[in-house]
Amino acid sequence: MTSSILEVIIFVKNNNYIRIWEELNMYTASKERYTAMEYNRCGNSGLMLPKVSLGLWHNFGDTANFENMKKLCFTAFDNGITQFDLANNYGPEPGSAEKNFGRILKEDLGEYRDELIITTKAGYDMWEGPYGNWGSRKYLLASLDQSLKRMGLEYVDIFYHHRMDPNTPLEETMGALASAVQSGKAIYAGLSNYDGETLKKATAILDELHCPFVINQNRYSIFDRTVEKNGLKETTGELKKGLITFSPLAQGQLTDRYLHGIPEDSRIRTDGRFLKESILDEHRLDQIRKLNDLAAQRGEKLADMALGWLLQHKEVTSVLIGASKPQQILDNVKATSCAPFTEKELKLIDEISLN
Repeated sequence: MTSSILEVIIFVKNNNYIRIWEELNMYTASKERYTAMEYNRCGNSGLMLPKVSLGLWHNFGDTANFENMKKLCFTAFDNGITQFDLANNYGPEPGSAEKNFGRILKEDLGEYRDELIITTKAGYDMWEGPYGNWGSRKYLLASLDQSLKRMGLEYVDIFYHHRMDPNTPLEETMGALASAVQSGKAIYAGLSNYDGETLKKATAILDELHCPFVINQNRYSIFDRTVEKNGLKETTGELKKGLITFSPLAQGQLTDRYLHGIPEDSRIRTDGRFLKESILDEHRLDQIRKLNDLAAQRGEKLADMALGWLLQHKEVTSVLIGASKPQQILDNVKATSCAPFTEKELKLIDEISLN
């Protein structure tokens, strides 16, 4: 009996110790978090977004270190990054980024929910069978429910359709986005990977449905000018919608990461799903070196210049960065105070990157 009482006492003491330890180690956001970051209005809506947002496409799956995920999120929020961008299929495995971010919300960030913009998407392959992909009403609304469950949320701030669906009527897909908002499970609607022509049609439908569609998300960087060619950037400006750009550093190419070879801890080595070693041929490496030289002349790092180049476009509301280390976030935040570009510098960037 004495042994049992002793065990209970030890158990209670250990529990108390754990609770005290957790309280001592609970995250408290920096009181200076809104002093450095600048915020842009998202199109003509009332929504303000940080110039730099954190994407959870990489480094938040089950193969990544959870404590590092927390550090990345805390560093971002402490420096005014209020927007955290996810999708149903981010991982690996699909869904794991939302699950891990949900755990961070539950343990630490949840008390700041009203200061956060949390976004998710559906449109790519997520589960087996005919209902786990593309843009049907069944898929989009089911996926949103799953995303909310994984993150432990009642709503997301922006719910995106992740890609154009050539086989589902646009009216059905846009109707699903409108239903998501009307149900209270999303505050705003967004479109990702659309082109200018389809954006115009989608906007007309969403306007008719009185759905607050506010933003487009597309790949855009010094090396990838697709939005300039397919009408998306121009149409975004005409319709007064926001534009948030992903892969602004071209998966790390627009940094000093690959100036002297491929590091063993680089994305190419650790997760070669999207950035292949073959992309970094001698021509691309020469382009990177020349751009790096220009950045040095401006007194900046290449990454700062690449992000600043995007932010100087009036159509761009925010740039989505990815990070594997907290210091990368701190470095990228500096881009919000990037020096203005001269016409000569802009022309030189085009000459280097487009040839």
